[in-house]
Amino acid sequence: MATRAEPDVRLRRIYEPPGEDGLRVLIDRLWPRGVRRDGVPIDAWLKDLAPSSALRRWFGHDPARWSEFRRRYRAELREQGALIEQLRQAARERPVTLLYAARDAEHNHALVLREAIVGAARAAGAGKTPRRGSVKVRP
Repeated sequence: MATRAEPDVRLRRIYEPPGEDGLRVLIDRLWPRGVRRDGVPIDAWLKDLAPSSALRRWFGHDPARWSEFRRRYRAELREQGALIEQLRQAARERPVTLLYAARDAEHNHALVLREAIVGAARAAGAGKTPRRGSVKVRP
């Protein structure tokens, strides 16, 4: 399969019906309320890419804390370089849709994670080597 120069990373609330999503990855630490585990198609549930419980509680989806949340969450994501690299590679081969439960489409961790995945691709294109790992995502 041909690879793209820029990863195709999409965002979708898990409560929305699936579309042309490609690889569907749930990125919340907790299973979304009101969703049956067998009632929604997902290919992977990557809890480790969600903000820590402490950060999630601190943020509380308060837009006034958005800038600081982004800074703290990016710091947490630095420990997940292998997973981010894996998603970046997958998103170059086919669309990857990050599924999240938050109501606020403008202030949620999926936006920051997407930036990290696309940013890792840009860094790799500039000659920087992202950390690699052996984590598997189901095709």
